[in-house]
Amino acid sequence: MNYYIGADLGTSSLKILLVTPDGRIVKEVSRKYPVSFPHPGWSEQEPQAWWDAFVSAVRELSAEYGKDIKGIAAGGQMHGLVALDRADNVIRPAILWNDGRTAEETDYLNDVIGKARLSELTGNIAYAGFTAPKLLWMAKHEPDDFARIAKIMLPKDYLNYKLTGVHCTDPSDASGMLLFDVKRRRFSDEMLEVCGVDRNAVPKVFESAEAVGVLSGDAAAVLGLEPGIPVAAGAGDNAAAAVGTGAVVNGRCNISLGTSGTIFIATDEFTDSPGNELHSFCHADGGWHLMGCILSAASCNEWFCDRILGSGDYRTLEAAIPDELLGANDVFFLPYLMGERSPINDTDARGTFTGLRLDTTRAAMELAVLEGVAFAVRDNLEAARRQGVNITQSTLCGGGAKSPLWQQIIANVLNIDILIPETEQGPGYGAAMLAMTAAGEYPSVRAASEAICGVRKVIRPEPELARKYEDRYARYREIYPAMKALFKKLK
Repeated sequence: MNYYIGADLGTSSLKILLVTPDGRIVKEVSRKYPVSFPHPGWSEQEPQAWWDAFVSAVRELSAEYGKDIKGIAAGGQMHGLVALDRADNVIRPAILWNDGRTAEETDYLNDVIGKARLSELTGNIAYAGFTAPKLLWMAKHEPDDFARIAKIMLPKDYLNYKLTGVHCTDPSDASGMLLFDVKRRRFSDEMLEVCGVDRNAVPKVFESAEAVGVLSGDAAAVLGLEPGIPVAAGAGDNAAAAVGTGAVVNGRCNISLGTSGTIFIATDEFTDSPGNELHSFCHADGGWHLMGCILSAASCNEWFCDRILGSGDYRTLEAAIPDELLGANDVFFLPYLMGERSPINDTDARGTFTGLRLDTTRAAMELAVLEGVAFAVRDNLEAARRQGVNITQSTLCGGGAKSPLWQQIIANVLNIDILIPETEQGPGYGAAMLAMTAAGEYPSVRAASEAICGVRKVIRPEPELARKYEDRYARYREIYPAMKALFKKLK
């Protein structure tokens, strides 16, 4: 039996899946690693921690299955700046996707270079989490280290380098750097010049299911695997999750409730987003996609339950929410705990509870958190609708998707059918399909996804609650505009 490794390089942990060609998950291994917050709004991580976690997890698999593992691929957290020197040593901790230090650099790109020019060159405007503003920040605040940069990569690309010795990336992940011409699937020389980056510093681009190389002898010895097995380029986590949930056909949608939240719409052709409310990125299947991203999704629930209430028993807390409170909660929550990306693009935005009274219950606040994330996802659905995209159903994945209550809230707030995949393993599962395709098990990513992905359950909106949530969503939309000016003063 052949087996394939699909890795999900997340923000707080690495998950490794061992998958058979027919999509059966044989084993799952995970490893946690820390995130550093050296200053308010900053978010960093040591790339060595990713590699150490990968080695530890794979060795647990290889002890039993090593000789039968025939391919590797990873889906990874996007936008993180991994900077290497000429000896391929990491220069500084990676600046992560949810880091908010680059407000000035983001404004410079959007206001001086100009949103219209950025859109022409890359298909997108600047967001604080993207890689290009991080490079400008580093050039200004850490010029000596910036001058040492010989190679720039993204988090999952660093794993591929450690596996193969090849400096590589793929179009789906590179799309979020703001250095990449998404329409033409290549790096933009003009954007590299804007950011002071030498053309030789960017990695070679491979399609997601293309082998960037083979497992080196040194890496194989460390991992307990056979040398020479193909390593696929992999994909950004959301593109990998879309592959793993079957969102590889034009118009199909996937919503992810992980640390961040995304709504992902597959397209066969490159599509501009008027007003740049959504991202226009490359897909892992060789096509493109539109994506809206909220910076805090399941992490909002984790923050409220773990840090505020001191309880990680999510099911018990949700069970305490009375049915009559659904659609009738007078407490609202803005989920902007790390600022917000789509569609408002505001690094100053903050999380808020609105409508608290002396009789407000813990259940009302917990429900407000779940609803607030759903409303933020709805904001992005509305942005897609404004450009003519008609979404009537979506798959749902991510840690938050395990909650039956949240599943139903999402269906009611968005007023669309929510499809729960047979296998809900997000980026790692899609990455395994990319590895299979690179190894020749399937002729294409779409063929792999269509053969493997299925739907376990359909959650339909409840008409009465959907109507109530329409009214609540209208009220929710008034809160951010009323608070926007104040947020800028809360620094």
